[in-house]
Amino acid sequence: MTEIFIKETSNNGLSDQQIKDAVKKSIAGKSLKKVLLVPPDFTRFYSNAGLITNTYYHLLKDYAQVDILPALGTHEAMTKEECEEMYGDIPFEKFIYHNWREDVINIGEVPKEYLLEVSEGLWDQPIQVEINKLIMDESYDLVISIGQIVPHEVVGIANHSKNLFVGCGGKNIISQSHMLGAVYGMERMMGKDHTPVRKVLDYSLKHFLNKRPVLFALTVTTAPEGKTKTHGLFISESRKGFELAIELVQEKNLNFLDKGIKKCVVYLEPKEFRSTWLGNKAVYRTRMAIEDGGELIVLAPGITKFGEDLHNDHLIRKYGYQGRLKVLELFKTNEELQQNMSIAAHLIHGSSDGRFSVTYAVKKISKEEIESVHFQAADYDVMIKKYPPDQLKAGWNTLPDGEEIFYVPNPALGLWIDKNRF
Repeated sequence: MTEIFIKETSNNGLSDQQIKDAVKKSIAGKSLKKVLLVPPDFTRFYSNAGLITNTYYHLLKDYAQVDILPALGTHEAMTKEECEEMYGDIPFEKFIYHNWREDVINIGEVPKEYLLEVSEGLWDQPIQVEINKLIMDESYDLVISIGQIVPHEVVGIANHSKNLFVGCGGKNIISQSHMLGAVYGMERMMGKDHTPVRKVLDYSLKHFLNKRPVLFALTVTTAPEGKTKTHGLFISESRKGFELAIELVQEKNLNFLDKGIKKCVVYLEPKEFRSTWLGNKAVYRTRMAIEDGGELIVLAPGITKFGEDLHNDHLIRKYGYQGRLKVLELFKTNEELQQNMSIAAHLIHGSSDGRFSVTYAVKKISKEEIESVHFQAADYDVMIKKYPPDQLKAGWNTLPDGEEIFYVPNPALGLWIDKNRF
């Protein structure tokens, strides 16, 4: 069994050579003719999965066919420019687009009884498990799932089985897993293992992928000053690497604060965040630290839409981020939301439930559109003069006028928690 677990020995992160050596060791001695790499997409740019994917490709390409299936979930396909920036010199034709509506097959069902058990009686619908057909293609000698372990609003901790069943999943499992997490409560799950959604995904891995050769290569990273620092790399077929990575994540990516935040300012890098579907990480990841009556300001120059595709965008515009109780009330009687559970879950996740205000400062969506989905709107150019991202440091800042704010330069890389409240 492959088990390669390396962690930094100082706070400088692993070197590229250490990472390449571990990747090489993970496939040493394996007789491989066809390999499927499953890395994250551009929304996990700071995962260092780009380097790992590029290294696997070049180690294998001379004697094996190597295909790459980015785990898009419901996200947009990656562009050639994004692939080059993230994965380097891998030919663009090697990348396969995962269409979550059309490219999947059903491989089993998570039964109603199990859902009732793991949700503590809150969810009783069986889940049809759909996954990209390439993962089940027996002509592949090895499937290498590459990705970043990080706190997550739906599953608690991202990656491992999630990379396959959500990142490469179909509508049913994506929608119902998101709704299960929303009903159970994201504040009960974020930053934790063994959540209801994680149990469903692990059940699926154990029962429906147990005959497929899957190797997980998992990173723990931060990105101080916009440069990726890899604190650990965990490569194994078993769950052990995932569990060791979680211990490191809870050290590196969970940020416990001594007091609550009255005003939080979050910056969304435009090349990474182009929709509120992704940008609402600003809400998910800070909500456990912001005080009741506080304010969240999201500086989002790249946001051009709400959903990642036209259908989802339409539904978000129609219903808006109205809060958990209101969305659940609508869900009970609204067939459109029942058929699009991931949207209903997203609307729950993206709201502060009235605890604090959420103000989006954007350049490419009108004030009226922002306010129509129950956010507040502000002029981006005015906001960056008051809160200039290039002059703020991560964490607490006191502005020239004496105002105290908490600044988050990238919400995708952590979870912020007021330790007194939670």
